[in-house]
Amino acid sequence: MPLTNDERERYARQLVMPELGEAAQEKLKAARVLVVGAGGLGSPALTYLAAAGVGTLGVVDSDVVELSNLQRQFLHTTPDLGRPKATSAAEKLRALNPGILVVEHQVRFNAATAFDLIDAYDVVVDAVDNFPARFLLNDACVLHEATLVEAGVLQFYGVVMTIKGGRTACYRCLHPEFVDPESAPLPVEAGIFGPVPGVIGTLQAAEVVKVVTGAGRPLYDRLLQFDALSLTFDEVPVLRDPLCPVCGEHPTVTRLHDYESGERDAVPTAPRVGGQA
Repeated sequence: MPLTNDERERYARQLVMPELGEAAQEKLKAARVLVVGAGGLGSPALTYLAAAGVGTLGVVDSDVVELSNLQRQFLHTTPDLGRPKATSAAEKLRALNPGILVVEHQVRFNAATAFDLIDAYDVVVDAVDNFPARFLLNDACVLHEATLVEAGVLQFYGVVMTIKGGRTACYRCLHPEFVDPESAPLPVEAGIFGPVPGVIGTLQAAEVVKVVTGAGRPLYDRLLQFDALSLTFDEVPVLRDPLCPVCGEHPTVTRLHDYESGERDAVPTAPRVGGQA
């Protein structure tokens, strides 16, 4: 769909870049992106995707805004306390860019809802805050052959990678077995440095724009690690594992499974590099 004059003015700083331009902006306008989670990662990811002109943004979140969220989840403000996060986020996004469609999904992302949600979108963003949803998102996108921009944060650290379901390394190539939430530290115990999800969520938005427009080189088969204490980024090559239980040569995960839920942030753990633990 051609751009309007107002859209050309709104996206002028993108249109002048040769890597983007009007054809790329039209692709963004036609794109449908699902962001699962409207919290610490979802706040920057959703904000920059709306500002960039992604035509349809789906927001999945069944939680309400709590006071402890506001240290990092900047789509929500103090007057939003107690309100559904999907509604609070959608209001801010519509105010930022009235020219896009924002769809609220006030449901839990689980085995029953996963495929219906994913099927309506082109790219999925993992902005969840617990391990059960993180593994489920990976499995659903691999089985559905969907593109997933995956991330996790804890304390001063964050990771991000992009997965083309069934074609590139997936999250289970790094962590084949489900991580028991009881073995991972709680954010209330370990903490989260607010700018870290801001950085990682922003990188997720950049990955989505690259995937949609074809600009640059997405993080396929690569894990990007961020350390806010030393302010460093490290890139780790990740090989697709032929023994991966979901995308390998003989998969054992062939249907979606709801793991026991826990109120924990998705925690980055030591990656499997080059197919080795």
